[in-house]
Amino acid sequence: MKRNYLVISKYVALISTCLLLFGIQVLQAQVTLENEIKITDFGLHFDGTQVSSGAANAGDSAPYDFYFGRNISAHGDCIKTYNEFVFMTWYKGGKSERNVMLTRYNTITGTMATIEFPHRHTGYQNKYWIGESHNTIAVGVSPINGTIHLLYDMHSYDNNRPSDGSLSNDYFRYSYSIANAAALPDVDFTLDKFVQNSTGGYKHLSLNGGVDYSNFSALTYPKFFLNDMGDLFMYMREGGNNNGAYKFSKYNASNSTWSSFTQFNVLNAKNQPGITYNWGLYGDIKYVNRKMRIGFQKRSANNTDKYEYQNGVYYAYSDDQNGFTGWKNHQGQSFALPLYDADFIKVMEPGDYVQGTNANSISIVSGFDWTVTEQGDVHIISRVRDNQFGVTKNLHTYKPAGATDFITSEAFSGADEIYTSGDNIFIIGLTSGGRVYVEKAEGGTNNFTRVYEATSGRTFDHGQIYIKNGKLYYYLMENGSGNALPLYLQIIDLDIIQDPFRVSLSSPSNGSIYNVGETVQISADAVDENGSISKVEFKVNGALYGEDTTAPYSIDWTPSTAGDYTVQAVAYNASNATVSSPEITVNFRVFDPTDLTGAIYRIKNFVTGKYMHSVDSDVVESDNSTNVAPGDKEWEFVKAGNYYNIESKRSDKGILRAAGNPPNDIINTGFAAPREDSDKQFVVIYNSTDGTYQFQTRNGSNYIYHNVNGIIEHVSTSDDRSKWIVESTTLSVNDKAFEKVSLKVFPNPASKSFTIALKDANNANIVISDMLGKIIYKNTLENGKLLIENDGRFKSGMYLVKVTSERQSYYTKFVLK
Repeated sequence: MKRNYLVISKYVALISTCLLLFGIQVLQAQVTLENEIKITDFGLHFDGTQVSSGAANAGDSAPYDFYFGRNISAHGDCIKTYNEFVFMTWYKGGKSERNVMLTRYNTITGTMATIEFPHRHTGYQNKYWIGESHNTIAVGVSPINGTIHLLYDMHSYDNNRPSDGSLSNDYFRYSYSIANAAALPDVDFTLDKFVQNSTGGYKHLSLNGGVDYSNFSALTYPKFFLNDMGDLFMYMREGGNNNGAYKFSKYNASNSTWSSFTQFNVLNAKNQPGITYNWGLYGDIKYVNRKMRIGFQKRSANNTDKYEYQNGVYYAYSDDQNGFTGWKNHQGQSFALPLYDADFIKVMEPGDYVQGTNANSISIVSGFDWTVTEQGDVHIISRVRDNQFGVTKNLHTYKPAGATDFITSEAFSGADEIYTSGDNIFIIGLTSGGRVYVEKAEGGTNNFTRVYEATSGRTFDHGQIYIKNGKLYYYLMENGSGNALPLYLQIIDLDIIQDPFRVSLSSPSNGSIYNVGETVQISADAVDENGSISKVEFKVNGALYGEDTTAPYSIDWTPSTAGDYTVQAVAYNASNATVSSPEITVNFRVFDPTDLTGAIYRIKNFVTGKYMHSVDSDVVESDNSTNVAPGDKEWEFVKAGNYYNIESKRSDKGILRAAGNPPNDIINTGFAAPREDSDKQFVVIYNSTDGTYQFQTRNGSNYIYHNVNGIIEHVSTSDDRSKWIVESTTLSVNDKAFEKVSLKVFPNPASKSFTIALKDANNANIVISDMLGKIIYKNTLENGKLLIENDGRFKSGMYLVKVTSERQSYYTKFVLK
């Protein structure tokens, strides 16, 4: 059912105008329900009672009992938007159905298309008659190539869990579509657009095909998010509640593959020096306000302290929008991944706000969430219950933009989630009567006001929230009986009022680091809703650097001196009025090829082509770069004084040591970087003639060497067997494989043919469109260069070029005569 407010809004505008003529002020803008759409009558729901893991099958006609919670549809990371579409996942009810469903709603046409998959809700430990609320279906869409991705929460199953082995070939589930499926016409939005596995189904056991048990078993809580460049990321928790680790992966839309996992933290943290107990985490990784961020509460394996479950509030962010490097705590202090000691990023302790001291007397299990506003206000909510004294407190911990310390307020009514849009924060949920409400506060404050509450219409049991461009998309299950209940989508305008004349920098991002001589594109988005943009000027360090008169507004910038630079965009409209963007800071540094920090590498011998591999305490050769255990062929260089530690990314191995007994042995130590022991420090030597590296020991001036007999040692010989090739696995913006990058079209203007070139870009996607946005040409950029002949499709005029590489998207313009 749709609700059209067009006629009503005309009368409101007329009445408001009349009242203003009489000097009466009218608040026209407000939070309003724009539309309510029924998605289905048959969303799966657990309408029975909570039972034990051994509960018998009472039959499909009986209520649907459950193990953890009652909700499964409109639950988890189940709603996203892409262009004019809203994507929602659900399971079909009732109990005898349980099929996976994907619905796409078109906000322009009001039409829906739904795909039914053959696989179904698994149930707790593969007992379908016991509902498993963790088995949610996360959905993500890549805006770069229009692929749809689904991840299913199998709640840490593996070959031995459940113990009967029934999920030994179904411990991980992933489904994905072909390119551009997200925007297909409704009639073509069908199951055959999803890629089948080797047996004809649509469940894949890893992100990149095939079986990879060591990396994809025992995962739970899947979520997707995008960064500012449109890159799609996923993350999940590995392991259990008090020994768990978050790890994430980035989707490469140019070749439809996922990167190796980056570990935020690791399992078995107590194996690291100074860590007494293993720990897990409950929270989220999100990309908000131009940064990847994490916020969580910790569950320690210490079962004798006063905390029954979680404790603490922990928060960090990355200046690298890929999240591979640049991590800092809220005080701006840097740390490298993986994080071993959670206390380094601790913000506050909810347990300090109650009196209980008895063992397991303080319960912290719900009401935790966090967000960051556009202007940089950090907001964290939490709830603590003191069972010893019978007290529950809701806490709001926040740090206004520019402040040094957090403020914690106990004058907070409590919520399970907190959201942001623009510079405001929102508490959104259902009243006790089951109707939607919205509370709003300015970022950096605790002054919440209820700005919306439905007082009529249907009531709802639960829902899931997604906010995009000032609109609230609330995916809801209606109250009712049975295990097949209606699902609805409500679209609510949050009254985010933007200046009609505005400009913002879209690249580079604040805090970015580049090498001197590297070409960086400065880009801006500029809008005048009451007119037009005549030009955008770009200022560097307060002085005019250049301008662009046509969208997308961008220029190339190649500083030749190291240091910090401020960048700002100034937009001019047709009346020559101006508006300026906030300044950002970008750092350029002198390229040092010996500084390998900031990325994770595979290390391959120049002569043999064999890779360094961590096995037990030894470093041995390997024929390929595929990990056997997570990270055992991946290495990180960490600055340790004036030298470097070489650290295995296998969580239990640590940094390398140039041992003296047995002579010349290279071994893993178990110690974490940084360490300044002379036998654990190395000099990195770069050979510019062949692009190789040598690693010289500090304690004996030997070289890491691959002997003819296959043994990797440290010896005095410095021939080609002491040379190594480093291959980045993270594709960070700081990756040493990338130097000068600039998108060029030549000749420009062109006549019959022209060449598009982007240095070091292979298999990048090219899209050329005219000034009206119509796509004229698509292709793939091979080996960084492509000659295009005008076969009649290009008429005289200006064209926009977008090239999307593994690293980011680049834009330029050219003229065809």
